[in-house]
Amino acid sequence: MKDVGSSNGEMMRRGRVEVVCGSMFSGKTEELIRRLRRAQFAKQRVEIFKPAIDVRYSEEEVVSHEGNSILSTPVDSSASILLMGQESDVVGIDEAQFFDEHIVEVCNKLAARGIRVIVAGLDLDFKGQPFGPMPQLLAIADEVTKVHAICVRCGALAYVSHRIVAGDKQVMLGEKQEYEPLCRECYNHLADNKEQPQQSE
Repeated sequence: MKDVGSSNGEMMRRGRVEVVCGSMFSGKTEELIRRLRRAQFAKQRVEIFKPAIDVRYSEEEVVSHEGNSILSTPVDSSASILLMGQESDVVGIDEAQFFDEHIVEVCNKLAARGIRVIVAGLDLDFKGQPFGPMPQLLAIADEVTKVHAICVRCGALAYVSHRIVAGDKQVMLGEKQEYEPLCRECYNHLADNKEQPQQSE
């Protein structure tokens, strides 16, 4: 008889979708890596994917702001995840906000096959608006973990990644030179006083 209760269900072959979300610098990727490494230690088959456009730290690794990393497969579309991840026990997906809308269907299909899917992504863009497919991923998730950075202006829990350089495109890869985590009050104060950077045409 299988022990299905050990390690908080780590060894259970039961598909589910877990989403880790929050602002930039909140530890989303760090938490993703932690969960994936636990699965690897448990001798599970783990496949990890990230958007091919994200080459900030590495072309083939998922890398946290703290410098921890784990080998991944860069892909251009969510369909590739379904194709390459279907023989896995655990599938990890970083920067899910950059994927196409079909990522939701992909996660559902993988979970239906008994695969544990762990997704990390920004829930809000720099304007404080829901980012890409993240609202739908949050809706279908079996488990949601919201992590928080610290507001650089007042020390409260941050809720949005404020862009500190000009540019109106929703997708702009960047780090601390381009973004800062802000709480709701500080972000709204900037917006009310029109202190945000001017948007390019």
